[in-house]
This record gives sequence, structure tokens and C-alpha cells, in this order.
Amino acid sequence: QMQLLESGGGLVQSGGSLKLSCAASGLPLAELATGWFRQAPGNEREFVAVISQSGGSTFYSASVKGRFTISRDNAKNTLYLQMNSLKPEDTAVYYCAAAHQGIVYSLKKGDFGSWGQGTQVTVSS
Repeated sequence: QMQLLESGGGLVQSGGSLKLSCAASGLPLAELATGWFRQAPGNEREFVAVISQSGGSTFYSASVKGRFTISRDNAKNTLYLQMNSLKPEDTAVYYCAAAHQGIVYSLKKGDFGSWGQGTQVTVSS
């Protein structure tokens, strides 16, 4: 069974940066599409970024494109999300997720079977 553990969240001022990490155990991330989602209070969990199973493709939501970068270190079995130029509207709990085996690439929550517990990111204005 796969386990995912996020870290790196915190409080940052608008315009600042944070780097989230997601350490995986149980299955190699290199075999799975992996991504980041976020959920703000009162909102549904929404897609942020995904890296394909091969690691060769990435995709971002329109709201973070150009500011966030998803990456994966297969040797460390760790997924990252570098967040720059943070805005107050980026405030949310951020979750890493691994897709079901065989899914090459997805933006849909339902295609992700393993989730971390989440890490809080708060951006002050």
C-alpha cells in the first residue's frame, strides 16, 4: 500500500516562495502519474499540477501556470511543488496524490487512488 507524506507548507507573504515535498513509500513514483491538488475552506479540492507517469510531461491549472513547477526525483521517490510569486488566493491545504496504476496522465481527482494528509499553505497580503 502506498503512503504519501507532504511537508514544506507554512506562512509566507504575498510574492514569496515555498517548496512542497511529498515523500512516497510502498510503490515507486516513477511508475505512476503524480500530482498536486489543493482545497481552500468552503471549496472543493481542485487540480493544481500533474507530472506524467514517464515524467516527460507536466500540466498546470491556469491559476498557477508560470508560477508553480512540479518535479519528481525518482531516486528519492519524492514529488515536489515549487511555488513562486505566491498570492493570497493560493492559500489552501495542498495534497499530493498518485494515480491508479496504468493511468499515464490525468487531471481528475477520481483517477488518483493514493493521497497524502495535506500541508497547509497560507499566503498573507
